[in-house]
Amino acid sequence: MSIYDKYVLPHLLDLACNTKPMRYQRKKVVPQAYGKVLEIGMGSGLNLPFYEQDKVDMVWGLEPSEGMRRKAQKNLAKSPINVEWLGLPGEEIPLEDDSADSIVLTFTLCTIPGWQQALEQMRRVLKPGGDLLFAEHGRAPDHHVRSKQDKYNPTWCKFAGGCNMNRPIVEMLRDSGFEIKQLDSAYLPSTPKVLGFNVWGRAQIR
Repeated sequence: MSIYDKYVLPHLLDLACNTKPMRYQRKKVVPQAYGKVLEIGMGSGLNLPFYEQDKVDMVWGLEPSEGMRRKAQKNLAKSPINVEWLGLPGEEIPLEDDSADSIVLTFTLCTIPGWQQALEQMRRVLKPGGDLLFAEHGRAPDHHVRSKQDKYNPTWCKFAGGCNMNRPIVEMLRDSGFEIKQLDSAYLPSTPKVLGFNVWGRAQIR
């Protein structure tokens, strides 16, 4: 792992993922989590302030980056939520089948290299009737924005920790066996359109 990936990138990602519009999106989704929660790509713990303590038994925080887990310590110290780290990528979820009541997926699916395998793992560990709660940025509906996303994505991906700006998030969820129960979408304010198209909602295993 390079010095950039270990020390610089976690700081940059923490700043980029903690803008006011993104906090607003997290606030829409995270409070819906309940029971035993699996958070995919917990990062520096930016979702912790939005969990409702009386609804959540504990959170498994899946985060492969040692740098991000280290950066999360300050947020963990301020939170009453019981968090158990899982230091593996989304493609390898070390939980038993049907073990999570809900899954939280915020601004993470864009970065997972093997996203198909990761979503299969989420289906495996999510209890029947459980909720996958998501807020993700991805492929824009407007052609001129999509063209720019496709043009800039290869370069962006190299310097942004593997983040892809043009993934079709809803289609990915549906193709992986999830049924969308609630869905909203919008461009985030004060955000470049190539990075600002957001989808958020709730899905269950089909």
